[in-house]
Amino acid sequence: MTYTTIELLGTIFFGLAVIHTFMVGRILQWSHHFPKDSLWSNVLHLLSEIEAVFAIWASLFMVIYIALEGWGAAISYQTSLNFVEPFFIFAIMVVCSTRPILTAARQGILVISTAIQKVLRTPAVLTDLFVVLVLGPLSGSFITEPAAMTVTAFMLNSMLQKESSKLIYALIAVLFVNVSIGGALTPFAAPPILMVAHKWNWDFAFVLTHFGWKSAVAIFINTAFLVWIFRRELSQNCITLREVETRLSGSQAQIPGPVTWVHLVFLAAIVVTGHHQNAFLGLFLLFLGVASVTQRYQDSLRLKESLLVSMFLGGIIQFGAFQKWWLAPLLGGMSDLLLFKGAVGLTAITDNAALTYLGSQVETLSESSKYALVAGAIAGGGLTIIANAPNAAGYSILSHKFPGGIKPLNLLIAALAPTVVAIACLWLL
Repeated sequence: MTYTTIELLGTIFFGLAVIHTFMVGRILQWSHHFPKDSLWSNVLHLLSEIEAVFAIWASLFMVIYIALEGWGAAISYQTSLNFVEPFFIFAIMVVCSTRPILTAARQGILVISTAIQKVLRTPAVLTDLFVVLVLGPLSGSFITEPAAMTVTAFMLNSMLQKESSKLIYALIAVLFVNVSIGGALTPFAAPPILMVAHKWNWDFAFVLTHFGWKSAVAIFINTAFLVWIFRRELSQNCITLREVETRLSGSQAQIPGPVTWVHLVFLAAIVVTGHHQNAFLGLFLLFLGVASVTQRYQDSLRLKESLLVSMFLGGIIQFGAFQKWWLAPLLGGMSDLLLFKGAVGLTAITDNAALTYLGSQVETLSESSKYALVAGAIAGGGLTIIANAPNAAGYSILSHKFPGGIKPLNLLIAALAPTVVAIACLWLL
C-alpha cells in the first residue's frame, strides 16, 4: 500500500473529523460553561454544529495542503473535485421545504392513508406514520433521495408533537435506513448506485430486480416493526396528518392550484437536470423569483439549513480522493461476503457514494462482488449522519427534536435493528 504525505494527512484529518462528529454533544455541553454570546461560547457552539464539522476540518486540511504543495496545486485539486451533489442538495432542499410542495405531499399521503384506514380499520395516526415512512423513502427512487428525505422529515416533524428521546432516535434511525435503501428501485436516484450504474451497465431492470424489491420489503418490515413496537408512544406523542392540515389551514392562506403546479414543475425540472449543475442552478434561480412572487403562500425559505447541509457534504467530498490509497486495495482483496460486511461497516465512517465510487475503480471486481459492495453500502446508510448524503438534510430538519443535540452513538445503536433487516433482505433474499 503506497501513499504520499498529503494522502496520509488527508486520511488523518478525515479521521479527526469523524471523531469530532461523535463529540458534538459533549462540545455543546462545554459551551454552556461560558457566558452566553462570549467568544468561547460562540466558538464551541460552532464546533458543536455537526453540519459544520467536515467543512471546518477540510478548511484546516487545505491550509496544510497549501503550505506543503503550494497555492497552484491546491487550486488544481479544488477544480478537479465534483461538487454537483452538494449544490443539488442545496437546491432540492430549498424547493422541497416550501409550503406548496409540503402541502401537496401531505395531502397525497393523506389520501392513501385514509383509503387504507377505511379498508383495514387501523388507527389513523399509526397508519399515517406507516404510509409516510414507506412511501416517503420509496419516492426517493423517482424524485431522488435528498428530496424524499426532505419531504419525509418535514412530515414527521409536523406530526411529532412531544419529545421522547427513545422514540425520536428510533424514528430517525428508521428514516435514515429506509431512505438509504428506498432509492434502490431505479439507477439514477440513490447516490451509491448512481456512481456505478453507467460504468457497470446497470439499467432500470437490473437495479429493480437485484436491489429494488428487496429494499421495498426491508422498508415495509422496518416500518411495521417501528409502528408496532412504539404504538403507544406514537399514539401519545404524534398527531394525524389530517390534524396537521386542520391546524395549518386555520393559520395559512389556501394555496391556489396553479401555484402548487408551478412548484411541482420546478421540482421535476430540477430533479431531471440534477446531474447538470449549470442547468439546475439556473432553474433554481428562476424558482427563487417564483417564491418571491408567491410569498403570500410561502414560509421563510430554508436557505441557512440547506446551506449547512451542502457545506457538510462539500467537506466530505474534499477528503474523498485522499481515501483511495487505502480503500481501493482493501475492497479489492475481500471475498463477496466479507466485502458486503466491510461495505456496511465502512459506510458508517465514509459516505456510501464515495465508497461505491472508489470500489468502481477496482477493475478486478466480479459481478457478485459489485453487488456485494453496493448492497452493503446502501444497507449501512443509516448508521451515522455521514453514511448517506441525505442524512444530513434529515438531521437538519429534525435536530430541534433532540435536546442537547443528537448523540451519534445513540443513533448508531438505534439504527442497528433496521440495518440488520436491510442486511438480511439484501443478502439473503
